[in-house]
Amino acid sequence: MAEEQLTDELLERLLASASPEAYLSTMEPEDRTLSEYLFSLLHDKGLSRSEVFEAAGIDRTHGYQVFEGTRKVGRDRAIMLAFGLRCTLRETQHLLRFAGVAELWCKVRRDAIIIYCIEHGFDRTECDDTLYRMGERTLLPED
Repeated sequence: MAEEQLTDELLERLLASASPEAYLSTMEPEDRTLSEYLFSLLHDKGLSRSEVFEAAGIDRTHGYQVFEGTRKVGRDRAIMLAFGLRCTLRETQHLLRFAGVAELWCKVRRDAIIIYCIEHGFDRTECDDTLYRMGERTLLPED
């Protein structure tokens, strides 16, 4: 999978273009669904859905429905899936966009902690421990 460009990089290209048409002519259409993107990540990383659900802490039934595109996923569940898929920050941001939820933003305390955890190779459990330790809501809801 080609490395995704960050929004700032795309904005620079757009602003430097002679016209909107010139910029848009260089873009690849982004018409994949969340389901297609998840399967692409799954394939690229050589993981099974079961492994992803286990690492993410997501119920298998719910996870299968998200992968099949029959169930929407909220922001925290999407982040949990990103951890289960061992996503980079760029892949996580892309997954969040496909899920139709807000990307992680380093100006938001909780998001900054999650970004740090992703960038430092934490798994979902380690991220939740860090969030809890720092007084933030965990990804996996407490029962």
